[in-house]
Formats: sequence, structure tokens, C-alpha cells
Amino acid sequence: MYDKYEAVIGLEVHAQLKTKTKAFSSDPNAYGELPNHLVTPVSLGHPGTLPQFNEKSPEFAVKLGLACNSKITAENRFSRKNYFYADLPKGYQITQFDTPICTGGYIEIKLQESTKKINLTRIHMEEDSGKSIHDQDPFHTLIDLNRAGVPLLEIVTEPDIRSGEEAYQYLSEVRKLVRYLEICDGNMEEGSLRCDANISVRPKGSKEFGQKVEVKNMNSIRNVQRAIEHETKRQIEALENNEEIFHETRTFNAVDGTTTSMRSKEMDNDYRYFTEPDLLPLEITTEYIEKMKNELPPLPNELFKKYVEDFNLSDYDAGILTDSKEIALYFEEVVSNTKNFKAAANWVMVNVKSYLNENALHISDFPVSPKQIAELIQLIDDGKISHSVASQNLFPALTETSNKSPLELAKELDLIQDQNEDNIKQAIERVIENNPDETERYRNGEKKLLGFFMGQLMKETRGKADPKKSNSLIREMLEL
Repeated sequence: MYDKYEAVIGLEVHAQLKTKTKAFSSDPNAYGELPNHLVTPVSLGHPGTLPQFNEKSPEFAVKLGLACNSKITAENRFSRKNYFYADLPKGYQITQFDTPICTGGYIEIKLQESTKKINLTRIHMEEDSGKSIHDQDPFHTLIDLNRAGVPLLEIVTEPDIRSGEEAYQYLSEVRKLVRYLEICDGNMEEGSLRCDANISVRPKGSKEFGQKVEVKNMNSIRNVQRAIEHETKRQIEALENNEEIFHETRTFNAVDGTTTSMRSKEMDNDYRYFTEPDLLPLEITTEYIEKMKNELPPLPNELFKKYVEDFNLSDYDAGILTDSKEIALYFEEVVSNTKNFKAAANWVMVNVKSYLNENALHISDFPVSPKQIAELIQLIDDGKISHSVASQNLFPALTETSNKSPLELAKELDLIQDQNEDNIKQAIERVIENNPDETERYRNGEKKLLGFFMGQLMKETRGKADPKKSNSLIREMLEL
């Protein structure tokens, strides 16, 4: 039954911007303060107050638009979106209606065996409403207006998404992108990144859209996926039972994974949009766009393609390295000092990230510099230390004594490999003499004991024997 239909999904993402003040007032923009402590007469909409534009909002919007290959609108006007709700103190929201700052563009997502472009309709600037709190008082809804007036970017997709999994990947890319651009912290649990999903279903092969339903109140990327999967199934079952699907807003219950009706969906004309009379149009010049373009950091998709195509890393490795901007930039510095890209990737993904996780540190507090990691890799490539000695001895020492080079520290700790063939042969002779039973078994055909002899040799030499030379010499001397 379910295979006969396909979902048609569009997402509306609201990203709270990391500005110091609110969109149209000097109220602080902060999270976690006591309720109703970040308000002034302006954000409360008192008579006689006037909005004043936050110049960071268009800066962040243009950067996001450029990152998404969108067209930037030259003349931006603002409108009042009128509706009455307890957490909207002015009785309207200042937003962009007919002149969104960015139009078109796309965000590319990675699926199991392919990539897909999710086209964007628009990105526009607006202000946030306050927050209604329903779970602290059994009889009353509490209102916190700290969030009222916080600057938002609303990112609206075309109905290009076909599954909960695609929605999950899209939101992951959006979160990564706004974090790379440092315009939003991307924390859905705190509400700084919020998503509404418009979902409909239709028979496969049909070109006509079904009746869409909007689903709200999803506080994680995983819950967006769950809500879409449930709502898709619910609508298919309704169609199969000849039931009507209503144009409505539904809420998602994370406990049982279901959606329930909240209200009938408003139409645009219900909001009575009209031009905001207290704000002049905002002009975005070509020079301004070029300035923002020059300030863009390396973007995750660009780095991903570079790592896969130029460095020959796997999609998995490239995905891990680009998941965090800070880790990606650290890796970029490592590979600026070494051409052993695979080794650099492994050291960053395994040793560096493990150290950060075990010590609950941010990469900015990591004591070993990217150049030192590159020097450590060079010591291994030159055969001066083994990988195991570097990982188990030298790397931990570097985290404790980061003011010395890896070579200085390796010499100080007596970790430099012994490449003298006579010394290695003498050590192998001692190992053979100390293990007569294993020697006889090896000579009788148990070749798997080679690993045992290598281990004994490393103990004998405290890991300093060159593994490549040692391996061939052990074979040679055992077969005499």
C-alpha cells in the first residue's frame, strides 16, 4: 500500500542569528537569562517606539545566500505580518514579504549512493516572537518575551524532499553551514534552529500535489525525520480509507512519535501584510556583496569535494573531517605541512579527536599544533619512529610537553628507531635463544608465529627496531 505513494515535503527553517542585540532594538540577544529580563519598550511594542535596523542581519543573510548560490535582492523592503498571539507583544511581526533578501539557490545533500540538490525558494529576514511555556503551571500558560525581536533568517525550500531521511540530511547540512558561517549556533534543543515541515502525499507518477499539512514543534533533526515518517504514513492511510486530509497545522509528540491537530492553517491574506512604515528600504550594493564574498570561510561541501577528489580520502573520512568547522580548519593546517593526506586524516580523526573527547576539550584548547602533527607524520614516513611508538609514546608526550618539536622529544625519550642491521640481528639472536620451542615450531611450518617473534623483538628493543628491516631479518634468521 505505502509503495504506491510518494511524499512531497518542503521545509521552513528558522535560524536565530548570533548578533549581540535584537533585530530592531538594542535589547541584548542572549540565551538562558531569567524570563522577561531582555526587554525594553521597543521590543515590547510600547506606543511611540520606533525600530532601528541591526546591520549584522543583512551581513549574515548575504553570506548564507552566497553559500547557497542564491540571488541577492538589491532593494529590500520590510512588511508587517499581523496576527494576535500572547507571545507577540506588538500584535505584528516585522518580516520580508515581497522582497526576500535571497531568492533561489540550493543546498546539496549526500545520500547513500548519490547526491541531491534541494532547491531553495527564498531566504528572508524577520524577527522572532516570544515563547509560550505550557509545562510549568498546570492552569496557566507563561510568557517569556526575552526572545521577542531576536533576528531570524527563514530558509524556505522548494517541495523537493521525498523522505524523512532526505529531510534529516538537509537539516544536517543547514546546521553545518550556519555553524561554518558562524551566523547561528544551530542548537535545535535550545530553539536557535527550528524547523516546520509541509508534508503531502500523492500517487507515484502524479504531477499534482496533494493537500499539504504543516507540522511544528520538532526539537531535533531526528524528530523532524520521525514526524515526517509518521505523517506520511498517516496521510497514505487516510487516502486509502477515502478520508479527507485537511489543510491544517499539526504538532509532533516526541514521546509516542505521532502528530495531532492544532488549528486550521492560515492563508497569507489572513496576515494582512503591508509595508512597514517605520523602516526605509535597505539597499544591497554590488560592492557590499563582494565584501561579504571575500569574508566567506571555506565551506563544508567545497572541503568535502577537495578531500575526496584531490586527497583521495573516502567519503566517510571527508564527512568526519568536515562535520565541524574547527576540526576541518585544524586538518587544513596539518595538510599545509605534509602531503601524506591519509595519515593526516587518521591522526586528526583518531588521535586528536579521541584526546579531545576523553578530556572534554574544544579543538581551540588542544595543546599540539597542526605543524607538530605534520612533523610527527614525517618522523614515521622517514622511518625514525614506528606508528605504534608515535601513537602510544610520542603523541601523549607531546600533549604534555608541546613546547618541543616531535623530533626533539623523540630523542629525549630515546624513541628513535634503531636502523643498524647488526644491532637488530643481535637482538633477534637473543629472541631466538630465549624461545627455542617457538623457534622449532616455526621451522616446522607454523609461519603464523612470525608475529610472536616480532612482538618479542619489540620488547627486547623497547620498540626501537625498524619494523621493515626487522621483519625480513627475522624471516631470514629463523629459516637458517
